[in-house]
Amino acid sequence: MELTAKYNDRFPANSADAANLKRAARASFIGNFVEWFDYGAYGYLAAVIALVFFPSEDKTTALMSTYAVFAISFLIRPLGGIFWGYIGDKYGRRPALSWSILIMSVSTFAIALLPGYASIGIAAPVLLLILRTLQGFSASGEYAGASAFLAEYAPKEKRGFYTSMVPASTAAGLLLGSLMAAGMYEFLSESAIAEWGWRIPFLLAAPLGLVGRYIRLKLEETPTFQQFSTRSEPENVPVSQLFRHHRKALLLAFLVASLNAVAFYLILSYMPTYLSEEMGVNKTQSFIAASLSLLSYIGFIFIMGKLSDRYGRKMMLAIASALFIVVTVPLFSAFGWGGFGLILLIQIIFGAVLSVNDGTLPAYLSEIFPTEVRYTGFAFSFNCANALLGGTAPLVATWLIGFSGSKLSPAWYLMLVALVALVAVCASKDYSKKALR
Repeated sequence: MELTAKYNDRFPANSADAANLKRAARASFIGNFVEWFDYGAYGYLAAVIALVFFPSEDKTTALMSTYAVFAISFLIRPLGGIFWGYIGDKYGRRPALSWSILIMSVSTFAIALLPGYASIGIAAPVLLLILRTLQGFSASGEYAGASAFLAEYAPKEKRGFYTSMVPASTAAGLLLGSLMAAGMYEFLSESAIAEWGWRIPFLLAAPLGLVGRYIRLKLEETPTFQQFSTRSEPENVPVSQLFRHHRKALLLAFLVASLNAVAFYLILSYMPTYLSEEMGVNKTQSFIAASLSLLSYIGFIFIMGKLSDRYGRKMMLAIASALFIVVTVPLFSAFGWGGFGLILLIQIIFGAVLSVNDGTLPAYLSEIFPTEVRYTGFAFSFNCANALLGGTAPLVATWLIGFSGSKLSPAWYLMLVALVALVAVCASKDYSKKALR
């Protein structure tokens, strides 16, 4: 451990180290960008996909079926987290990241080629579910792997800043998906979008994914993992060590990550659908508001990453949880008070609050686990939170509104999750000022 500590204290010491850090940052950015561009496109075009792949007699049922496929594809993520964690902790971060982006790109591209329900009936949603499951499996190693990769490359005093690039790339992918959806609704008829337009974002996954894989194949393994490998043989089954010796860290990581899981999908993915389907806002305006709020969110993310380096992960995560508890219900209530300008302001505020959490979380989850189980611990806890709470968030929100009749029910749900996350943060230690273990 002493060698790793000394390395982290001085890195990057020369131009070669700095160049490796920049390559790692680019590779991490592109991989996450591709993944979340796809997820954003699916979320923003959910209403269209519902008509293409499900019987359209009942609009609400079709939309909930689309979100159900979205949610079910997340259930494979904990298993995928264990698989990619095993590869990343046993054989290295680089091979795990190189293969995960390849599987993601192929399965995403295949979705673009699927015929709809009108052509092949029930086989259409079944094939969609299979491909979404493959996407979920590959994506389960992406966010965790990229974060761990950057955390192990970055100097400790800039770890928060560099790992914040992962959620920034996530938002950039969502931003492109949002802009593309807004452009479609502005320049194409709804029949053209349903017939062929929805396929365009998924077709773009192939070239983007191949570029990302090429860059990752050119990377060197992280210095921290190389140091660890020279000192001891990596664990044959990292997950067994994780559950034997790091159960408390695993639970805390899951509870803290739960806020990101719910807030991210409600605010950045589900919100345009909520505004158009539940609040009656024009679809183009919904997507423009989402796009502008995402753009501001990306800027906030880097600021919050730097602030977490200065003030610590624990303080930043606690502030984020407290803010969600205080402002969520009032902001949701305000959606019905005014026009487009107010809607945009509310979404920017939501994006700023979310960025306090998201700009800090990758570093926190990288630091709470030691090197030998970092990839597995991060991937398993993060993906469990996303499988149970993140992927189901749009479905739960739609169901809560239908069940309760209240358009504020998603806000109360988010507020409850924030309260649980706050308790977990208060029970955590802060490793932000220390070298990686």
